[in-house]
Amino acid sequence: MTRDDIIRMAQEARFDVEVQDTFNYKPQHSFIGSDENIERFAALVAAAEREACAQVCDRITWSNEAKFFATAIRQKENTND
Repeated sequence: MTRDDIIRMAQEARFDVEVQDTFNYKPQHSFIGSDENIERFAALVAAAEREACAQVCDRITWSNEAKFFATAIRQKENTND
């Protein structure tokens, strides 16, 4: 997951994102939000990680079980387990 991915997910979670020019090659970001923003952000990060894991399984072409695991990982977002 890249820095840009994290910033995009924070914006998607409806954080107020402030960019501060620090006169260096990377601007600094401040994220202002509530507990609800944090929960939305955590859910987005978890979903991105699940999808990355499922994609690894998708690339395993020699195993029938890998397709099962990819499906199970993707379905995980719909449960509280």
